[in-house]
Amino acid sequence: MDQMVAMRASELGLTTEALIQHIVAAIDRARVEPKPFYHLEFDGIFPDEVYAKMLEALPNSRDYRPMHGRSKGNDLADGTHTRVKIDLFPEYIRHLPTGKRAIWRVVGAALCSEPVKDAFRRKLAPALEKRFGAGFQSVGMFPIPILTRDIPGYKITPHTDTHWKGITVQLYLPRDEANTDIGTIFHDVLPDGSMPKARQMRFAPNSGYAFAVGNDTWHSADPVHDRVETRDSILLTYFVDQGPLKVLRNRGKRVGNFLLNEIRSRR
Repeated sequence: MDQMVAMRASELGLTTEALIQHIVAAIDRARVEPKPFYHLEFDGIFPDEVYAKMLEALPNSRDYRPMHGRSKGNDLADGTHTRVKIDLFPEYIRHLPTGKRAIWRVVGAALCSEPVKDAFRRKLAPALEKRFGAGFQSVGMFPIPILTRDIPGYKITPHTDTHWKGITVQLYLPRDEANTDIGTIFHDVLPDGSMPKARQMRFAPNSGYAFAVGNDTWHSADPVHDRVETRDSILLTYFVDQGPLKVLRNRGKRVGNFLLNEIRSRR
């Protein structure tokens, strides 16, 4: 970690480029699963040495801020938030301790890169074309990577993501395979309206999944059980970035979150 902190900008750039190449290769070799909806499953999304540094540099609980939206409904009776987050943008991670800042800057930059975005577009092409049509490649996608932490009690009922989102990616960050049973669940939708579990992702080290958001992408998470201290992952969401409303919304959301984070950091 000390070596990464001391890197000159040019060296850090080379490290980011190497990480981008590795992630792109991992996406290209990802397993394609057509059911219950078209999605990718991958392993080794990060190089082993980078993954080890990421685990070493996981922030302390006080460095996170509450996650809003559906997660807010899972707050515990005493007000404890069961899901918290840190946006992996430079303006957020600058508040992390120096020894932890560099690796997350590299990871955030790699995940926001054009080559990684293009790799997801290529691999998810059939599902993206189903939603956006033949011109899906020209649809803008605005990446927002966030480091999330769930604690026992967190859950989310079956849902499809909002139409504002184009691609959903989750990268799991456990230290071992002790709790592979808390991964995301994908659902079938039967004619009678029931939604049985069709497939569950394994919450395994350095693994993850991705799908193009659609009307059929029903997924959920069972309550995190008390054998788990934290359920850490990266959520990489590509928001549809087409048309003045969506373009302004995406950038305004980033600015607004930045201001809220600055206020919080001064308390």
